[in-house]
Formats: sequence, C-alpha cells, structure tokens
Amino acid sequence: MNSCTILLRNIMEHPEYSQRQWAEETGMSLGKVNQCIQGWEEEGYLEKQGGRGTARQFTERGRAFLEEHKVDAALILAAGFGSRFVPLTYECPKGLLEVLGERMIERQIKQLHAVGIYDITIVVGYLKEKFDYLIDAYGVKLLYNPEYSTKNTIGTLYHARKAMKGKSFYILSSDNWMRENMYHSIEPLSWYAANFMEGETKEWVLDCAKDGQIKSVEVGGKDAYCMYGPVFFKKEFFSAFLPYLEEYYHKPGTEDFYWEDVLRLCIKHLPPIYRNEQKEGQIYEFENLEELRSFDEKYNNHSGSEAMELISSVFAVPEQDIVRLRCLKAGMTNKSFLFGIDEGSKNKDYAGKDFICRIPGVGTGKLINRKEEEEIYRIVKELNITEELLYFNPENGYKISRYYEEARNADFSKQEERRACMKLLLKLHESRKMVGHPFSLRERLRYYEAICLEGGGEIPYQDYGKMKESMEEMLCLVEKSDSPLCLCHIDAVQDNFIFTKEGVKMIDWEYAGMADPLLDIAMGAIYSYMSFDTAKLFLEDYLWAADVEGVKKPLLLGARTKEELDKLLIAYMGLSGLLWSLWCAYKMKNGQEFGEYSLKMFRYFKDAKKLLEIK
Repeated sequence: MNSCTILLRNIMEHPEYSQRQWAEETGMSLGKVNQCIQGWEEEGYLEKQGGRGTARQFTERGRAFLEEHKVDAALILAAGFGSRFVPLTYECPKGLLEVLGERMIERQIKQLHAVGIYDITIVVGYLKEKFDYLIDAYGVKLLYNPEYSTKNTIGTLYHARKAMKGKSFYILSSDNWMRENMYHSIEPLSWYAANFMEGETKEWVLDCAKDGQIKSVEVGGKDAYCMYGPVFFKKEFFSAFLPYLEEYYHKPGTEDFYWEDVLRLCIKHLPPIYRNEQKEGQIYEFENLEELRSFDEKYNNHSGSEAMELISSVFAVPEQDIVRLRCLKAGMTNKSFLFGIDEGSKNKDYAGKDFICRIPGVGTGKLINRKEEEEIYRIVKELNITEELLYFNPENGYKISRYYEEARNADFSKQEERRACMKLLLKLHESRKMVGHPFSLRERLRYYEAICLEGGGEIPYQDYGKMKESMEEMLCLVEKSDSPLCLCHIDAVQDNFIFTKEGVKMIDWEYAGMADPLLDIAMGAIYSYMSFDTAKLFLEDYLWAADVEGVKKPLLLGARTKEELDKLLIAYMGLSGLLWSLWCAYKMKNGQEFGEYSLKMFRYFKDAKKLLEIK
C-alpha cells in the first residue's frame, strides 16, 4: 500500500516512537521514513514538536486529514452454514466455534473495540438465534439475510448495502482468526489483506502495480500474493462498487457468486484498492476440522459435538480417529455427513472404512416416529433391500450406516433405472411384511394441518380453505377403491434408491407403514415432477417388473382394473402433493425454505382435482 500514508497513521498511533521504530513497524527503510516525514512536513501535515528532536505533532491540516480517513464501521459476514466443518456446524455456527478458548467472532469484535470501532453489524442467517447474545455482550447489531441458503456472499453483502452506505468500513468473515490486532481507527486507503503463497495455488491471485494497487484478480496461480482475510472499503470505493454489486446480484446465474467475484470482474472500473500484505501466521482461514485440529489440540478429542461424541462411542475410537468428514447433500427432513475411521486406528474392524451419520432436522420430532422407523428396518432386514445399519437410536433418530463406494442415486428419467427400482419396490410389496402402524393420508393431512396452525400459525396457501371440500371428495375416492394394504416405503423417490456394486438399495424409511402399494408409485412420480401421463408409464414399469419376476397378479392390482388404477393414481398424486405442501408449510414455520417444491406439490392437488372433475 501507499507507505507514506500508512506511516502517517503510525505516527498518530505511536507518537513516542523514534524514526527507527517507525521503520520497523511499517517495514520501510529508515531512509524512506525520513523522506516521507520530510514530505508530510513540507505539505503542512506534521511539524516538529518543540522545534527539535524526532518527535512530531500533527498540525490542524494533519488532524483534518486523519479525521477524513476515519473508520466508521465494521461488517461481519456470518450468514453461511460452514459445510466443511460438519458435524460441528450442525450445532454451532462456524464463527462461534472456539479457537484456543475464545470464539472467533468475539475475538474480532474485541479487536475492533480496542481501536475504537463500535458500529459493528453482523449479517446472520443460518442458526441466527445463536448470535443474539452478542447484542447484549458487545452492543453489536444483527442484520438477517433471508437468502443465506440460496445465494453466496454476493447476497450477504447486497442485503447489508443500506446499512453500510456512506460509511468507510471493514468487511470481515466471522470464521477468521487474527493473531495480532490488524485493525485501526484510521484507514487512508481501500485494501484487501493478502498472504504470499509459494508454489501452485487455487486461491485468488492478485496482480498488483509497484505501489501495491490491485490491477486484476485471477483464480489460481503460482508464487503470488492472494486474497486472504479482512477487507477495508473507503466510502468512496463502496459508493462506486455498489452499482456493480446490485447489477450482478440481479443477474441470473450469479447465485453462487462471492462478492469478490464482482470485485474481480469490475476492478478496472473502480477507484484504487490496494494489497495489504500480511506476514505468515497472522491470518487463519480454517478450511476444515483437520486444520482446526492442527491449530487447537482441543478439537482432537473434545470437539463438543454431540455427533462426534456419538461416533466415538459407537466405534470405540478417540475423536481424532474420525476423519474424512464431508457434508452430504442435505435432505428435506435430515442432515447427513460422511466420515471415515483413520487407517491407523486401533479398531481394525472399521479402520480405513467410510460411513454416513444422519442427524434429524429441525421439527422432525413432530413429523417422524423414530420407534416405528426402527421397527421397519428390523422387519425388512432379511429382504436385503436396505442400507446396512451400524447404529440406530429410536429416541432421537440418530443413525449411522455403511457408505457404499461409488454408489449413486437413481435417475427416473431413464427407463432401465426406473424398472430396476420398481423390481425392488415390488419385492417389498410382495413380501407381505406387516407392521402395526398404517400410513393414512386422511390422518396425516389432518395432523399436518393441525401442527401448521398451532400457536396461531397459518397455512400460507391463500385458497387452502376452498380446497378442503375437494380434498374430502378425493379421499373418499381412494378409500372406496377396495385398496389392498401392504408395507410401503411411502417416500419411494429417486433419491432414496441407490445403485451400489451390490445392487440397488432403498434408504430412508422414515415414513414407511401399511398402505395401498399404488401410493408408492404416486410418491415417486411427484417427487420427480412427472406429469400425470408420465406417471401412468411409471406404473407400467412396475407392472413390467411384476411380469419379469413372474408375479402373475401383483398385490397392487387387487380387484382393480388398469383403468381404475390410472384414475386412482391421479388421486394419490394429488393427495400426496397436498400432503407434502402442508409438510413444507410446517417446516417453513420452523425457518426452512424449499423454493418451488412447495408450490409444485400444491399444484399437483389442484391439477388432479381438475382431471378428476372434482368441484
């Protein structure tokens, strides 16, 4: 950065220093320090204190200059999930994790306070309530980002734009750890912190002029300074940057953009921003739990995570043997993560192997009966159609299962895969396994409606009340159809069929119960957003599987004709869509969002109503 300007700030902060000390503090040569001081004196910013010696004092012009470059505020980004830190971040936002006994976000707040910066806004999203205590403890402000789960940091900065307008401010990540306090009350230049990376790197590489001004940014490079850590925007810089931020925020396809993507693409059109070089070991951006373990030994065996403690107990290994942690795609009901047992573990039965841990999602206690789920797994075990379980807790729903290498989800757009899955579904239905609990659409619809309305809640679909009479007629249609009952998966969607080296498996049996086997076809169809005509072809695949397997008259048919089945399939798709739209409404009441899924599910009911000519 502009060294003479930084020296002026250093003189303000340490007026008692000698010129040699100022040189050491700023990394400048003694000759350069003397040159800069002489220049500031000639321009009327400094004058010798008492007319002799090395002491300097600011003139009125110098004090005005410093006031002009005062830092107004700080913005801390804390909205994201922190997927690389699962399972710790299932229970605690990444910024609230402790490092060496101190929460990362609190360390930064204290460092800001130490230099007189108290206007601190924290943008929250995931587990937002966890940050509330900071208001009372430190006087910060919380700003909620409603798009934290659908947009990257471009959305976070966009939602904070009004709070930061007209201010010179720091942009900080809640999960950074700074060894020394690198903040100041005066910042004369806009900058981005930078570390020198030796060898090949995938970080964001800075191409700079001799004075440190950033000219361009490229992703990846070799032996270069890279973006790493805090940022400072002067108000003039943010004013020029803001129109570009707003433009790219509204552009389709930028949902995964970091705000730095906008900076990278538009830097040639912006006022100067400089590289702020930091020494090695000053800034830490922990990438995963492994890095945190190497920095803070507490995390080797006492992470504080309930999930880690459980795995440690089940496999009889210390936490440090739990490795290769990775977030899997979050389901609508649960959260799951992949983990492995270290190859050098003393537990030789599991060393080097990988597993999946499932953690029940928010509000699932009212949606899922875990004791019934455990019963299902026990009943169907001998059919060899489910994933292999190593642990199941019927009280809280925690589950640990084997991870199948190179496994993949089914793709119902491919007929050969649909048919392979239908063979497995047929095997379940024709096994005639029995459990004591039914899956009743009537009962579930009433129940989901009731929990949506609890505590003065409401159902978000404006015309839901008008639909209830039609719902009753549709329910009567399926209930009068002399439906055969058998054990059904209920959630027989393509994501719950996995292709492994050992054949196709069905996973996630949370909703399973006794029902009309045709309901499984309907559920699989609507999750894949099949049209009603395509769903009829899906049913044909099931009947094809029965023919191939030599089942002359599958249970699904009962006393019903193919024409009756087609009509009932439409009704089941409509009722299932209504069911899951209410399920979404309840989950949304608990702070989760499902994009267009809830709308599509509600639309299935309305379209089925029209096709069945129900008023």
